[in-house]
Amino acid sequence: MSVRTADSRFASAARPRTPIGRRGDRDKPAKWGNPFVYFIALLFIAVCVAPVLYIVLGGFRTNAQITTSPAGLPHPWVFSNYGNVLKSVTFWGEFGNSAIVAIASTVGIVILGLMVSFVLARYDFKLKGAMYSLFAAGLMFPLVIAITPLYIVIKDLGLIDSLAGVIIPQIAFGLPTTVIILVPFLRAIPREIEEAATIDGASRLGFFFRMVMPLSLPGVVTVGILAFIGSWNNYVLPLYILNSQANFTLPLGVQAFSSQYSQDTAKVLAFTSLAMLPALIFFSIFQKRIVGGLTGAVKG
Repeated sequence: MSVRTADSRFASAARPRTPIGRRGDRDKPAKWGNPFVYFIALLFIAVCVAPVLYIVLGGFRTNAQITTSPAGLPHPWVFSNYGNVLKSVTFWGEFGNSAIVAIASTVGIVILGLMVSFVLARYDFKLKGAMYSLFAAGLMFPLVIAITPLYIVIKDLGLIDSLAGVIIPQIAFGLPTTVIILVPFLRAIPREIEEAATIDGASRLGFFFRMVMPLSLPGVVTVGILAFIGSWNNYVLPLYILNSQANFTLPLGVQAFSSQYSQDTAKVLAFTSLAMLPALIFFSIFQKRIVGGLTGAVKG
């Protein structure tokens, strides 16, 4: 064997080989897609992110900086705007009201929606299709359309200017989306699992709590996140129901603060940034779960 042959064999053995696919073809490096598609995607991202960045960075500027250069960066950075808002008792009171309304609404939507979806997905009874169609039709009637009759009902119940007057309608209007998402999850659970649980002596409630809830957790997390964000950002219903500032949620607090400090633009931007920050962080953390839950609902 010649030295050249041995060197060539050693070089070929040491050279990393390209992985081979199932069809025997060597995998090719991934290609970039159409540049126009990436340009459109970046354009949409810029349209969505730019206003948020403007509000957040505007809170670190002075009114003089905003007047002189509306689109400029903070120079120097001013932290007193955010500090003054965080020291405000009004801000934390409205923050607490928003937290109470969002958490109570989310818990109610998830629990009631899961129960209704379980019945619609696992049992056959008369008017089952009509009931499911009723929830589906609820998606076509947003809260804004029903605000006038809803206000009359809440007034007759004596819930005007109370957090309960906001929580109960939000639960009702959040159920259609929850049912539409959860029914496919619960329907996809194999019947064999339910039969095995019944043979082992599990009741219907036992099967619901021990098997259904863990198996439908991705969908439950998805509807919970959507309910929390929708409740936190709700503006129209609290505007009609809540009258005293002590019961204001943060969206109403932003409006009241903007009217009170209309000349102090930088401080208004700081208040707005802190008001939207919890929902923004919450959505950023759980956005993958939202996509995964909706994907599972579509497959189901």
